Amino acid sequence: MSENIQKSYQELVELKFQLYNSLFLTLPLDAIEQTGLLLPLLQEACSSGLEKEKSPEQIITDFFQEHKSHFTEEEQITFLFKVIQYVERQIVLIDALEEAAYNKIHRISDSDSWSRISNKVKRRRMEEQAEQVMKSFGVRVVLTAHPTQFYPGAVLAIASDLKTSIENGDVALSRDLLQQLGKTAFYKKQKPTAYSEALSLMWYLSNVFYPAVGELMDKIEQDFPQEEGQENQLVKLGFWPGGDRDGNPFVKVDTTLKVAEKLRFNIIACYSQDIKELKRRLSFKVISDILEQLDTDFINELTGKSNSSKLNINYLIERINEIERLLIKDHQSLFLGKLQNFKRKVKSFGFYFASIDIRQDSRMIGKAFLALVEQNPELLPSNWEQLSTELQLDFLLSPKESIQWKPLEDDVLQDTLESFGVIQKIQEKNGEAGAHRYIISNCRGSLDVAKVKALAHWCAWGNQKLSVDIAPLFETVDDLSGAGESMQEIYQNKNYQIHLEQRKMQQTVMLGFSDGTKDGGYLTANWSILKAKEQMTAVSRKNQVEVLFFDGRGGPPARGGGNAHMFYSAMGKQVESQQIQMTVQGQTISSHYGIKEAAVHNLSHLLTAGIENNLFNKASAELNQEQRSLMEKLSESSFEKYEALKQDPLFIPFLEERSTLKYYGMANIGSRPSKRGKSEGLVFEDLRAIPFVGAWSQLKQNVPGFYGLGTALEQENDRDQLTACKQLYQESIFFKALISNSMQSMSKTNFALTAYMKDDPKFGSFWTMIYNEYLLTKKLVLEISGQHELLEDNARSRKSIQLREKVVLPLLSIQQYALIQIQKIKEGNNSPFVKEYEKMVMRSLFGNINASRNSV
Repeated sequence: MSENIQKSYQELVELKFQLYNSLFLTLPLDAIEQTGLLLPLLQEACSSGLEKEKSPEQIITDFFQEHKSHFTEEEQITFLFKVIQYVERQIVLIDALEEAAYNKIHRISDSDSWSRISNKVKRRRMEEQAEQVMKSFGVRVVLTAHPTQFYPGAVLAIASDLKTSIENGDVALSRDLLQQLGKTAFYKKQKPTAYSEALSLMWYLSNVFYPAVGELMDKIEQDFPQEEGQENQLVKLGFWPGGDRDGNPFVKVDTTLKVAEKLRFNIIACYSQDIKELKRRLSFKVISDILEQLDTDFINELTGKSNSSKLNINYLIERINEIERLLIKDHQSLFLGKLQNFKRKVKSFGFYFASIDIRQDSRMIGKAFLALVEQNPELLPSNWEQLSTELQLDFLLSPKESIQWKPLEDDVLQDTLESFGVIQKIQEKNGEAGAHRYIISNCRGSLDVAKVKALAHWCAWGNQKLSVDIAPLFETVDDLSGAGESMQEIYQNKNYQIHLEQRKMQQTVMLGFSDGTKDGGYLTANWSILKAKEQMTAVSRKNQVEVLFFDGRGGPPARGGGNAHMFYSAMGKQVESQQIQMTVQGQTISSHYGIKEAAVHNLSHLLTAGIENNLFNKASAELNQEQRSLMEKLSESSFEKYEALKQDPLFIPFLEERSTLKYYGMANIGSRPSKRGKSEGLVFEDLRAIPFVGAWSQLKQNVPGFYGLGTALEQENDRDQLTACKQLYQESIFFKALISNSMQSMSKTNFALTAYMKDDPKFGSFWTMIYNEYLLTKKLVLEISGQHELLEDNARSRKSIQLREKVVLPLLSIQQYALIQIQKIKEGNNSPFVKEYEKMVMRSLFGNINASRNSV
């Protein structure tokens, strides 16, 4: 299978890239001395130069000396910007080629597929058990407000058309589209607003997820028909843009309401289109009248003429059921499948499309709480500070009357208080599923949960039943280790037990891979999260609560990315797995869910991982005591090594002076600031995971994805335990996934790019320390996995990474060249072009992010 995929990739992507790229590079796109024709020469100069241990500065300087010695510095800068533009567009071409060949270069019908699981269930005659599992099991994919890859709408449209033209073999049209691509702007001159981020993501909801979920639900229905009236929980979507306030002062209540309205508008637009298709086929007496009325209802809402109270989920399902009965009774079930496909989508998306989560940092929640109490001292007992935690919890979690408060001077704190009322307003119009979760970032314990519940009553619900799930987000290693105890404290409270009874005895808990890795390193973060899940599962089961784990997974393995199916397959019986909930962000949205085929494939993977865990006894997912002891030792050694790196006095200066870290804040990538605090200098705790991981990715060092793993394995080798590590790799899905995802990080490294830093008077030894850990980790992960090269067992990923890294190499070399020039200018070199070099660094961020597809 691997050889077939490798061959397919070579034929359908690599060879076709050479063909289309040769067309692209000869197009008349600029007047700068035929940049396109010189790009292959620059690419070769970068590749051979790095092999000869030349610095990027020397490579670029030599290139100009050989090919354009007459260029002034200003002309050189202009040329390099043109190269960046070409490389950006080459990456779009690779994306289009891979999407056109998606079904042939991915294991669509392999052991992870829905069809295989379905057949396995039938062979074992487990249909009844499977049906029971699917009544409570579900997947929730949450699109987050971290847009690190979104092309402008015009570029997305061209890319989509390019994919189609490649599929059809229309080379002439492809050439024209490449020329259009070359003349269309990629760069956003203005920072996106939180609302514009939401609009960008909604394109994926309407154009990909809507048809993909319908197709997937049709497949499932064929094998396991759902009972009439059963609420469909199998696939749900979540949405963070417009609701995520954590560190983003630009998200306000009006933003949240606008996003909720637009989500409702978009799902109705999708329904309206489906109704028009149904009208073409169901042209029968009575049925056509019902469809005509629904069509009118939808159009009236879309044009602002509707009484929205009429158009709700119950009304729509009743009309569909009526049509269904008439089709079966009077029309021999003609075109019944089309109607039922529509019905499944309606059950999945309601009138909200994707559920908006409200998220805020616990520190901001605490400040808002204190500000409210300062205005209204009578809200707390006079001896509040002297009360025990248990008594404070009991007070905060008891029913509260709503109150009025004077507007706060701090806009963020005022918005934090108002956000609770916003949830109510969304529920009134879009249904409870439209917004029903409040996520507490940086949650430190049970009191943070209790404060949110108290604020919800004071600021919105009063003494009414609270229709909101309060979800603590545990992120740091310390908070993860205490998560079980925190949940036990909150479960024991009788008032919170009443709240849980009203929420189907379900408790959502979010776990943060990104900040966990930033805090404790790759191996320790993953192990800490697994242990936290086990602890919270045990505590929840003891209290008869079903805990729903919501994983904050970023794009790269350093932020919880990588092979999601393998990760969820690794969850044994000690981890509650009735739901798979995860964030999807950045380039992962477009790479995993950018086209319908990919979305169906990846959603199927998540479903099969969860259903397998709930149906079959997966002994390979369980760690025995000896294996757990080994994992604990590996984690301790890895953490110690990573912590030493973090505490190195050169750690922060290296990121500030030698990486692209500060340029993430300058680039118009996202609406929110690149750090949480307002301090002038760089404070590690305030640094967001995206720029942190992204800076290491731009350096092609990917430290958060491997650092400490090699040292941990070496220490076990010194104890003659490497054989035990090999056995653990063979027997544990969890450990294999951990190693495999780290391999993915390391396969995207290129230390030759920054090898010139080894001679740096200030940072030479620091760079060498990182490089040595990389060499050690690569050597030992290959040894314990039995592979001869990184990702040897994943031909498609390996080939894709190799092609993308080759194409992006000139861009990375230019970025390093610009950083070196900026450093020289700071050290006293006179140049009027410092702003241009800074812009060059910033512009080159995008191409590398887009090429890597999961780099931040």
